Amino acid sequence: MAGCALRQPLPLLLLPGRSLICCARLRSTAAAPKQKEEAAAAAKAEARARGQAQRRLRDVPRPPPAPARMPDFSNSREAYRSKTSAQLLRSLLVFRLCSYDVLVNRHKELINLSRALLGRWLFRKLMKMTFYGQFVAGEDQEDIKPLIRRNRTFGVGSILDYSVEDDLTQEEAETKEMDNGLAGQSARGSCESLGLKDGEGEVQREKKFQPHRQFGDRRESVISARTYFYADESKCDQHMETFLKCILASGGSSEDGFAAIKLTALGRPQFLLQFSEVLVKWRSFFRHLAAEQGLAGQDAVDTKLDLEHLQETLARLGIGTLDEITHWFNGEKIGLSGTVDLLDWNSLIDNRTKVAKLFVVPNVQTGTVEPLLHQFTEQEELQMKRMLQRIDVLAKRALEMGVCLMVDAEQTYFQPAISRLTLEMQRKFNTEKPVIFNTYQCYLKDAYDNVTVDVELSRRENWYFGAKLVRGAYMEQERKRAKEVGYEDPINESYKATNAMYHRCLDYILDEIKVNRRANVMVASHNESTVNYTLQRMHDLGLHPSARKIYFGQLLGMSDQITFPLGQAGYPVYKYVPYGPVEEVLPYLSRRAQENKGMVAGTQRERRLLWGELKRRTTAGELFKPVS
Repeated sequence: MAGCALRQPLPLLLLPGRSLICCARLRSTAAAPKQKEEAAAAAKAEARARGQAQRRLRDVPRPPPAPARMPDFSNSREAYRSKTSAQLLRSLLVFRLCSYDVLVNRHKELINLSRALLGRWLFRKLMKMTFYGQFVAGEDQEDIKPLIRRNRTFGVGSILDYSVEDDLTQEEAETKEMDNGLAGQSARGSCESLGLKDGEGEVQREKKFQPHRQFGDRRESVISARTYFYADESKCDQHMETFLKCILASGGSSEDGFAAIKLTALGRPQFLLQFSEVLVKWRSFFRHLAAEQGLAGQDAVDTKLDLEHLQETLARLGIGTLDEITHWFNGEKIGLSGTVDLLDWNSLIDNRTKVAKLFVVPNVQTGTVEPLLHQFTEQEELQMKRMLQRIDVLAKRALEMGVCLMVDAEQTYFQPAISRLTLEMQRKFNTEKPVIFNTYQCYLKDAYDNVTVDVELSRRENWYFGAKLVRGAYMEQERKRAKEVGYEDPINESYKATNAMYHRCLDYILDEIKVNRRANVMVASHNESTVNYTLQRMHDLGLHPSARKIYFGQLLGMSDQITFPLGQAGYPVYKYVPYGPVEEVLPYLSRRAQENKGMVAGTQRERRLLWGELKRRTTAGELFKPVS
């Protein structure tokens, strides 16, 4: 089934020296008894020696790490030590241009005009001297290495992302989404045949998880995230190869790099859409059952259903006889404590056998369980399997290269499936260290429930929890879609509420790190107040940056006054490093221009610091001094 297609038995990992023991045992099958005894004695002696060495290592007193130095985000000298004066002037120019609405709003026309007037060579030169040089690291893996190495000398790591995007018109994007991405299916497998039409035996899909042409262009009102549109399976293979190159480049350029991926690039979005609907309905059914037991309003991680009451309710709904349901729970070893929580409930989906059978959801209005999909075609089954295989290939390569793989968040009608598939990767690959990081958008009302439930699962199953916390990239689009289509707005009611949610989720993870040490978090934020809040919480909890449990992240070309003081103070901090040919990253540059226009307060502060540093260098006679 879809939710568990990634869950393969983990290979047996042998400790150093263990393979010698195993080989000795194999050879000893044909050896004399004396040789067996000698081999066994040698093995025991080796084990004792290893144990003694480990105990001696633990007993060696280690000096406590030096107290963490709090960075000063108002110190322009520290912030821009890595920049030449020419680069500071370029930043000032770019930020100033981004402050003019008329330029940003008509940037596409201006780009096309510049390209026509200047020609390809001069246009590329102009872009590299301005916007491209500010926000993009280079054209390919070799081109970006000098920047990565230079940032590393100042304590700043890299999250690599090949930022090439299809430059589609709105009409082209809507056509791809409706015809190829969400609705382009065979007669038996099309969205319409899956319950979008009224008819006997048909299941009505929830509005949120239906395709809507007016929102077919998922780029609308999105300025801080890239969008992929499905073309065909070969295009998905190309995206996988691109991500593999990012992983390879990250592993070859730094010791502790990250690479970012998007799951909508790796398969047909319809799969994510329908899988998300199943997961949301399954959780909604749990909440319905909790309300019946008087538990409405509790945090998801704290909600525990009485097992006996639950079994009686399910039998009353006609899902099975009481004996069948009791046998079902006993067979899955669920509810042994007399209660069933959300993780137990979710595991009932885990244990289904086929992808198609997963798409069975409860209808709380009718009190029955009904199929969301009647049957997948062989082509659909193959497409799903290939998507999961691509995800698996990327995770394995990241593990081999020592690179952390960061799965970006997307729209709420895709995100439940994306989070679930990421969770399956974490279960498989985060057994010894955090390799896979999930992204949590804290502007969502259910962000805290999502974080706490996933942390609890990592505790129970003893794997490393990895998270990136962001505020979110799709707010305006999500609000508009919810209002026009007719479902509950998933976004917090205000920016203040989003900040509170961000800090609440962060506090929970920091407490988990303090207690369990098997969690890691990246605070991906350009908000100076949030970064200061995190630093203070780390100090209060005694979480030293040298433990490398808490990371910070900002975009290349933005908020250097936060990134570089953090790196020079010893905190793990990263720049999100996009790269790609000039002409093919223009959509990415468009979004950066719009984002900087929207971050008026942040860019004004950055511009003041840039001017201050240029004045300081001029006064000190350092204007033309090389970067050291």
